[in-house]
Amino acid sequence: MLKKKSGYVVAVVGATGAVGTEMIEVLEERKFPVTRLVPLASTRSAGGTVTFGGNEVPIEVLTKDSFAGVDIALFSAGAELSREFAPIAVKAGAVVIDNSAAWRMAPEVPLVVPEVNAHDIQWHKGIIANPNCSTIQMVVALKPLHDEARIKRIVVTTFQSVSGTGKDAMDELMAECQDLLSFKSASPKVYPYQIAFNCLPHIDDFLPSGYTKEEMKMVHETRKIMGDQSIHVTATTVRVPVYVGHSEAVNIETERKLSANEARAILSTAPGVRLYDDPAHKIYPMPLEVAGKDEVYVGRVREDESIANGLNLWVVADNLRKGAALNAVQIAEHLAKADD
Repeated sequence: MLKKKSGYVVAVVGATGAVGTEMIEVLEERKFPVTRLVPLASTRSAGGTVTFGGNEVPIEVLTKDSFAGVDIALFSAGAELSREFAPIAVKAGAVVIDNSAAWRMAPEVPLVVPEVNAHDIQWHKGIIANPNCSTIQMVVALKPLHDEARIKRIVVTTFQSVSGTGKDAMDELMAECQDLLSFKSASPKVYPYQIAFNCLPHIDDFLPSGYTKEEMKMVHETRKIMGDQSIHVTATTVRVPVYVGHSEAVNIETERKLSANEARAILSTAPGVRLYDDPAHKIYPMPLEVAGKDEVYVGRVREDESIANGLNLWVVADNLRKGAALNAVQIAEHLAKADD
């Protein structure tokens, strides 16, 4: 467990990536008690700095000796590095909050969204997993409805921004837009096809079942976080030409009927949720408006007329913040508040 202190030495692994950069910003914004920040990255970033607390902090190259004296290590550098270095960090005395898929489904590792299952933090053994960005925003919106009427089935289609892939993908979208608007051909490298002015129903690798790994992450992670293996979940994940912000069309079937008005009332007071739902006045969540916000925005709440106990929701969140960096820092905040 994390020893209670007035301040903590915090390492950020992958400090120069899109999520790592956001983690550092969120730590500062939320005034997390950092006595020393240790930004860690690859040799490519050696000699660079990050800004924190008004100071330029030198970036250090990630090595097996990087975690001496570190209390909390926020990892956002991919599954391979997490598998290698997270146990090293734990052995050195740090609590690891990992943003990759490396540890999410390990039975001994809590998979945590603080608004949903903060209680699971207490049984960690040194590593706590941050869920997939799309899963995070969906369960924040659905858990209060599940508590009220028990969700039996979830059908979700995601519309995921390129920032979910990383900075190279964001740069690729920009370059393709510039090329295409200059009557040049796009030259995709990050994605298998042009992403500008296009949609790709392909996130992560395809499995023999025809589903992708991203789709199955949403299935398995949702059940683990919600603590209910009986929920039926099916997902289609789509990459869209948006820089920041994931959107989801979510259909649920509940055990007890919830009217749209009941659902709105529940969501209006749910932790981490902002109900943004007045279609008559063209009020509904969009990634352009949600970028930079901490809450999960929910709109287009309506009853599914094709079944007895169904609801449709439109769920949008900033995938770099609540979908990654903010969720990780919120976990760290819970650790810091816990008793010795």
